[in-house]
Amino acid sequence: MHKIIRTSTVPISLGIFCKGQLASLAQDYEIVALSSPGDELEKINRNEEVRTIGIFMSRIISPFTDLLSLIKLIKVFWKEKPRMVHSMTPKAGILSMIAAKITGVPVRLHSFTGLLFPTAQGMKKQLFATCDKLICRCATNIVAEGQGVKNDLIRNKITDKEIRVLGYGNIRGINLDYYKPSPQVMENASEIRKEMGESRNNFVFLYVGRIVADKGIDNLVKAFHNLTAENPDLRLLLVGEYEETDPIQPETLEYIESSPLITKTGWVEDTRPYYAASDILVFPSRREGFPNVVIEAGAMGLASIVTDINGSNEIISDSVNGRIIPRDDLETLTKEMKNLSQNLQLVSFMSKDARRLISDRYEQSYVLGKLKEYYKEILN
Repeated sequence: MHKIIRTSTVPISLGIFCKGQLASLAQDYEIVALSSPGDELEKINRNEEVRTIGIFMSRIISPFTDLLSLIKLIKVFWKEKPRMVHSMTPKAGILSMIAAKITGVPVRLHSFTGLLFPTAQGMKKQLFATCDKLICRCATNIVAEGQGVKNDLIRNKITDKEIRVLGYGNIRGINLDYYKPSPQVMENASEIRKEMGESRNNFVFLYVGRIVADKGIDNLVKAFHNLTAENPDLRLLLVGEYEETDPIQPETLEYIESSPLITKTGWVEDTRPYYAASDILVFPSRREGFPNVVIEAGAMGLASIVTDINGSNEIISDSVNGRIIPRDDLETLTKEMKNLSQNLQLVSFMSKDARRLISDRYEQSYVLGKLKEYYKEILN
């Protein structure tokens, strides 16, 4: 039985992107999950029933810490002698691929779930691109989470190696038996709407994800603020946590915390009732690999407003299951939010197709099946 070490910088990435996947792969391979230590890694050990190894990896550039992490990875790979190391996330990618190459791991696979360099500026742009080139140079096989990520890698000449997109893209897939408007979910959704001050005229915009500048939160809140001056029956539901590493503007934060028309939940375990309580998802992110929240929204029968970026523009077909708008365009975002809040028939039309399109392309067993096929191809 081949041994495979799956790596990510922080364990929550493995927990989110590989939920249920590691346990399934463990039926055919000896799977080891490696990431920074912590409660989340222990949870993976329990939930996925796979062995775990904790090695701290910093998410930010830290030469001394990164060197220590690399040395530890080299020692682990030398001891474990895996047939394959499969990495994802930037820092784990570069450290794992270098360590795997140094120790002679035969199959070195990296999955690009998102790229930093396309939206970076100046020296950071060059640094991020150089890191991705080094990942590709050390890897024997490369997977891009979506066609947009693949195109960016090719267009910027990051590598001349073959880049694969498995199926329609996305590395996790979605459990459609879980993401559905069940009676209990709808009951919880009704309570959420009541807590927001429900009236029959309320139209609820939803955002799910990290509350950071890179996700376009400043524009979303500005657009909402502009619209409520005309229509106080609008509501905005923000499901996610602030992060200090990419803070939103102070005035945005102040408005979120003070407005009675905005409900902010922080991190929640079960997002389904929030999708069910809302009329449309607004996801104005500046960059993505393949956003799971847009897939989740669609599975829950919710149309989306998304920006024209990688992943989002592959999940959403414009005017079919949502609307696609230019990135960083406050005026168009405001116009589209206003248009849909006043056109419930169009929202209903797009929402009807949302779950079907997700079911056809991103159902979990289909995505996992494509990964298993690829593993067999590159390991044999």
